[in-house]
Amino acid sequence: MTQHPTSDARRPANRGPKAAAGNRAALVAAAREIYAVHGLDAPLSRIARRAGVGQGVLYRHFPDRDSIASAVLEENVRQVEEAAAGEGASFAGVLGVVTWHLVQSAAFIGLLHADGANGRFHAHALAPDLSERFARALRGCLPDGHRLAAPDAPDAPDDLMLAVAMVSGAVIGPTPEERERRALAAWRLLGITVGPVAPFQG
Repeated sequence: MTQHPTSDARRPANRGPKAAAGNRAALVAAAREIYAVHGLDAPLSRIARRAGVGQGVLYRHFPDRDSIASAVLEENVRQVEEAAAGEGASFAGVLGVVTWHLVQSAAFIGLLHADGANGRFHAHALAPDLSERFARALRGCLPDGHRLAAPDAPDAPDDLMLAVAMVSGAVIGPTPEERERRALAAWRLLGITVGPVAPFQG
C-alpha cells in the first residue's frame, strides 16, 4: 500500500514564473494527503505548507475551500475513468483504484454524500457532473449480469452507487491502513471482489 507522510514538512520548492502548473499539482497532492489525515476542516495554511508554497500562491489557484476540494475530486474521478478505460480493465481492478481514493481522500467520500464528509463541505457546482462521470466509468466495466448492474425499473435504486456509498461510510479510522482494512471488509460483506488497493498507474 502506498504510504504518505503525515508531517507538514515542506515539499522541495519549485519556483519561478513558469512554475504555476507545478505549484497547482503540488497543492492538489498536498490537499489529498492533508484531507486524508485531518479531514476537510484542515486549515488551508497546512495544505500550502505541505505543498511548499505560500498562502498567496494557494489562493491564486484556489480562492476558497470548495475549489481546492473540487480539484481533488476532479483528480480522483479522472484516475477512476482512466483505470476503467485502460486496456484489459476489470471491475475488480477499478474497484481497487476506487477503494484507494476512498481511503486517501475525504473529499472523494464527500462526493458520495450530499453534505460532505464532515457536514460542512458543500460540493462545488461541478460535483453532480463528477459524480455522474464516476458512476459512468464504473458501470462501463461491470460484467454482463453482475449483481450490481443497473436495474430495469427506472425508479429502482442504483445498487452500484449505493454499494460504493455504503463502503465509503465504513472508511473511518486514524490511519490509512485501518481505513483500508475497513473498506475491504465492507466490500467482502457485500460479496464483491476488489483488486489491489492502489492509485491508477497510467
